[in-house]
Amino acid sequence: MNQWKAYYKFIKPYRKWILLTLIIGMIKFTIPLTLPMIMKYVVDDLLTSSTLSVQEQMSQLVLILGGTLILFIIVRGPVEYFRQYFAQLITSRILFDLRNKLYAHLQKLSLRYYQNTKVGEAISRFINDVEQTKNIVEVGMMNIWLDMFTLLIVLGVMIYLNPMLALVSIAILPLYAIAVKILYKRLKQLSKDRSQALAGIQSYLHERIQGISVIRSFTLEKYDQQQFEGINGNFLNKAMAQTRWNAMTFAVINTLTDIAPILVIGYGGYRVIQGDLTLGTFVAFFGYLDRLYAPLRRLINSSTTLTQASASLDRVMELMNESYDIVDSPNAKTLEGPAKHIRFDHVYFKYNDQEDWILNDINLEIMAGETVAFVGMSGGGKSSLISLIPRFYDIQEGSLQVNGFDVRDLTQDSLRRSIGMVLQDNFLFSGSVQDNILLGNPHADNKEVIAAAIAANAHEFIMNLPNGYDTEIGERGVKLSGGQKQRLAIARVFLKNPDILILDEATSALDLESEHLIQQSLQDLSSNRTTLIVAHRLSTITHADVIVVLENGSITESGNHQHLIELGGSYARLYNVQNLDT
Repeated sequence: MNQWKAYYKFIKPYRKWILLTLIIGMIKFTIPLTLPMIMKYVVDDLLTSSTLSVQEQMSQLVLILGGTLILFIIVRGPVEYFRQYFAQLITSRILFDLRNKLYAHLQKLSLRYYQNTKVGEAISRFINDVEQTKNIVEVGMMNIWLDMFTLLIVLGVMIYLNPMLALVSIAILPLYAIAVKILYKRLKQLSKDRSQALAGIQSYLHERIQGISVIRSFTLEKYDQQQFEGINGNFLNKAMAQTRWNAMTFAVINTLTDIAPILVIGYGGYRVIQGDLTLGTFVAFFGYLDRLYAPLRRLINSSTTLTQASASLDRVMELMNESYDIVDSPNAKTLEGPAKHIRFDHVYFKYNDQEDWILNDINLEIMAGETVAFVGMSGGGKSSLISLIPRFYDIQEGSLQVNGFDVRDLTQDSLRRSIGMVLQDNFLFSGSVQDNILLGNPHADNKEVIAAAIAANAHEFIMNLPNGYDTEIGERGVKLSGGQKQRLAIARVFLKNPDILILDEATSALDLESEHLIQQSLQDLSSNRTTLIVAHRLSTITHADVIVVLENGSITESGNHQHLIELGGSYARLYNVQNLDT
């Protein structure tokens, strides 16, 4: 029930439009209901009349046909157009609002959620399941009410024409109710299973396309095809289970529906033969019978559609209700002034409660304008430590402060605006070179973009691209080399011009020549701002004011390069292993 309340929030702004659409729909559905009564009049009062002359019969028939054509062409046409238009407008607007809200929600979910969730699964809920929920409005809040309105009108007219024959017509309705109760009990779960299986295909496809180069380099095409056939086969099984149930449902419902006309023909024909019922009334009644069971069939189909939509709504709301790991506190402050001073005070951190500590009792003070480098073996906690500063994760114990404020007491927006990061895995978006650099500052002008590219030693290679800064780089920057992508990522940070600079293997994708070109740029960028560097290539951090050695989540050494070399500990061993000792 909670998911329905949550969904109603998206429907509420359009209640008046829904009501208007229902009124238009009532007019549209009422117009065809006049046909059987017209037929009754034509049969009883014209065709079988003994008091009217042929000329009078023809003139009245032409008059009736003219009025009917006006009703069905001039009136019904525009009414049908506006009913369809408003129905689609409302559902499209609701889906627009829902997707906007869902996307904003996805933006706020922590990195932990994305580490534990397949991208294709989230995309499937965002695209397929959201699209299915439109039937809750279109079918559940419009079509069902219009069909029920039609049923009531038809039943009223049928009772007016002949109460006993009307009772015969609806004699099978209890069987309908029993069939719906039995057959639709499993349909929601079958629909949910099908959606889950479809999400599995999308997740697998998304991941494999991203890693197609790995598949080809290991000649895994045949093996991967077999794996996909298994996942695709699972979807086929789920889809066929739902199809079989649907087919059985429609078979039962349609069989029950076909019984009613037979009963009416038998009983109505008997009454006409006995002279208790006029031929025109019998013809009109049979016409209304179709208009009784057509909306009834639609109501049964609507049950199927709504069951499937309800299953999709469950999946959408499961995503919508995913809690945020990182939230601003009620009294969160905006970080004012340049963010420069960072302090780790007895910080403990782990990604979840089942794991051991990733960081143990970290005590570190980084002064304004200092360059601090973090080194150590892989898995020592370097990347985890720097990801705490922009509050991608929250620590479990201790305090992490920026400018004297605990980061948990600052708004995420103001904190992250003051931090620029070049991560180990540089992600570029599809679009042009300029589009990607502008991510550093979407409001920058062309001159600022070019200046940032020049500072990152990227301008020269950009100008050699087919369309310069307007060159499309493909998904994830696939058309660029690793070094080119890295320099664009650095140019973004130049454009952002942050107070705190974090470089996580910022030159890892560069060859020695490119690295040499960019080191000076990074040093220029680091000047007059607090800089944190994670590096495996120790030659890139010998200039740092402080070098911190992390081993197994703990700080084992710290000092400048010369001090650590003289100390002869872990740093000195790493340095000598890389043959950097001159």
